[in-house]
Amino acid sequence: MIQILFATLTLAAGALSCGNPAYPPLLNRVVGGDDARPFSWPWQVSVTFSANGGWYHTCGGTLIAPNWVLTAAHCISSSRTYLVFLGKFDLNVAEEGSTAISPQKIIVHKGWNEDNVADGNDIALIKLSQSVALSNQIQPACLPPANSLLASGVICYVTGWGRLYTNGAFPNKLQQGPLAVVDYATCSLPSWWGSTVKHTMVCAGGDGVISSCNGDSGGPLNCRGADGKWEVHGIVSFGSALGCNYYRKPSVFTRVSAFNNWIATVMANN
Repeated sequence: MIQILFATLTLAAGALSCGNPAYPPLLNRVVGGDDARPFSWPWQVSVTFSANGGWYHTCGGTLIAPNWVLTAAHCISSSRTYLVFLGKFDLNVAEEGSTAISPQKIIVHKGWNEDNVADGNDIALIKLSQSVALSNQIQPACLPPANSLLASGVICYVTGWGRLYTNGAFPNKLQQGPLAVVDYATCSLPSWWGSTVKHTMVCAGGDGVISSCNGDSGGPLNCRGADGKWEVHGIVSFGSALGCNYYRKPSVFTRVSAFNNWIATVMANN
C-alpha cells in the first residue's frame, strides 16, 4: 500500500465540460504502460482507507459529477473509513490544486455478490460530502451512451496506481496503458474467459503484455467518444489469478453503458 499525504484544497473554478482535459494525455507512450502526463486524466481519483494514522490507496475511481465518483463494488467494505483524493498525479506528494473529500454516502449495487465477482454488478457510487471545485486538474469524465458497445480492437486506456507487472511494485505516479477491446464473442470462448464473462462486462487486453492489476480496481477504462471526448466505458473489476497480464485472460471491466439507468436513478434519489 502507498501512504497518502494530505494535499492542498483546489481553488474554486467554473464548471468545465466532461471528458475534455485541459492537459491532453500523451498517447504515444511505450506499449506496456508508462507514467501518465500529470493531470491528463483529471477524473481519475484515488480511493483511500484509514489505517495506522494514515490514508492508504486501495482503489481507483472516476469523477462523473462534482459530487459523485464511480468505482467498483468490490472496493467497498463496511468496516473501513474512506477518503477520496482528487486532482492527484503523485500519491506521495502534496500537490497544489489537489484535494481530499470524505464520502457522504456509498451506494453499492444491490445485485453485487461479494462471494462471486463473476455474477457481475461490480459497481458502486460514492457521493462526496461536498462538491469539488472543478479546475484544469479536476474534471469529470463523460458517461458513454446507454447500452453502447465498443467494437473489437478499439484502443482504450486503463489508468491507475496499481501494481506494475514489470517489477511488482506499486507506483507513486499515475500510470496509463493502452488496451485493445476484445468483443464478447471472443472473450467468452472457453480458451479465454468462458462463461465467467457476462454481457454486462467489457474485456480489454489479453495480449500478455499489459493489463490492469491490483490497486487499479475501480478505476476507469477510458475510451474516446465520437465527439472526441473521453468516456468511462469500464470499471476495473477482475483479472486472472494466473497473472495480471496473462495471455487470453484480458482485464475484465464492468460495462458502464449497461448501468446508465442505475447511475441516473441513484444520483437522482440521493
